[in-house]
Amino acid sequence: MTGFTFRRSDFPEGFTFGAATSSYQIEGRGAAGPTHWDSFAAAPGNVVGREDGARACDHLNRWPEDLDLLAGAGLDAYRFSTSWARVMPDGRQVAAAGLDFYDKLVDGMLARGIAPHLTLYHWELPAALADRGGWANGDIAAWFADFAMAVAGRLGDRLASIATINEPWCVAWLSHFEGAHAPGLRDIRATARAMHHVLLAHGTAVTALRAAGHTGLGLVTNMEFADPADDSPAAARAAATYDAIYNRWFLEGVFRKTYPEAALAGLGPHLPAGWEADFDTIAAPLDWVGLNYYTRKRLADDGSGLFPGWAERPGPLPKTAMGWEIYAPGIAAFLTRMARDYTGDLPLYVTENGMAGDDRRVGQDVPDPARIAYLDAHLHAVRQAMAAGAPVKGYFFWSLLDNYEWAFGYDKRFGLIHVDFETLERTPKHSYHALRAALMP
Repeated sequence: MTGFTFRRSDFPEGFTFGAATSSYQIEGRGAAGPTHWDSFAAAPGNVVGREDGARACDHLNRWPEDLDLLAGAGLDAYRFSTSWARVMPDGRQVAAAGLDFYDKLVDGMLARGIAPHLTLYHWELPAALADRGGWANGDIAAWFADFAMAVAGRLGDRLASIATINEPWCVAWLSHFEGAHAPGLRDIRATARAMHHVLLAHGTAVTALRAAGHTGLGLVTNMEFADPADDSPAAARAAATYDAIYNRWFLEGVFRKTYPEAALAGLGPHLPAGWEADFDTIAAPLDWVGLNYYTRKRLADDGSGLFPGWAERPGPLPKTAMGWEIYAPGIAAFLTRMARDYTGDLPLYVTENGMAGDDRRVGQDVPDPARIAYLDAHLHAVRQAMAAGAPVKGYFFWSLLDNYEWAFGYDKRFGLIHVDFETLERTPKHSYHALRAALMP
């Protein structure tokens, strides 16, 4: 079995190794209210096989086994998320049973020596709030802060950290402009408002949580390295626009109280009135920032003359099962760029990194050498960024389990642990065993 080239001792004392999941992708519905993902998945053409998260990995009932597996890999921490629709089935009123589940889950982590790292929102918007405009409605900032306070009020005394929103680019652009995620819109006005309101909701929640005495507050951004597909000025412009929308918008909103001009060129006319006045809230001080990183994109001009004006081109590097190029230097580039240009001395965490593979179980064996090589290369790049001065304090593998991969249904496997979606049997992959060997004495 191929192993990792790193050991825990290659990282500083106290460096956190963890694994990440999200509620909709693993829990199953249980008593949760309907979400906009349920509606999106039920419409033809949105999700492979029109599959949804109604059963997922049944983590709702099998969480003790899953936490045992996490601890058995030698991991220090679990990055999990709360379902807004489980805690507040109608988006506004708290259901005690929903909080009871997360109460048990957090206590289960602590009993196993696992540090709980909470992400409040990982794309599970209650359908009742989607009916009221969802992220395009500015009222969502207050709705989200109320949800954040309800969760932190029950769990906050035992959490290692609290992230507000996972991957705001996916919440806003991918879901409202490209229509690839719920709510499946292709509407530039809704996009502009969602791009702004997701940050306003983040800042409103951070302000409320801080005032209530909570600490360890952060934001999790996803980033993709944007390279021009050729040497032309048009390709350079396309890549710069992609970078402005995907990578710079959210960091500059939080840390510079501004949005990039290349993005405002298209989105500016559609932003809500008085949006500039929201930056003091958006820029509420943080305790750390997370980076989710998977791949790079190569961009060319699409020839339309219309915003945003880019077209993706295939790259020459090996691809994952998602068709994403494997480009480990990108993670080091982002970590050093974040520290240099935006976050300064704030602790940085790699909150997601991993790959989808064509993983098949052979008896009780699941070989995944490509995943071991991918993770090894990216962890080497993280160490390079740390050597260059980036204050990286931890790294979370995506994902602990094979799970519901959104619009791809159950077809793409990211897990360290294989899940048979017929029987729900868990089988650790070779990457899991290699990780255990690297982390445990």
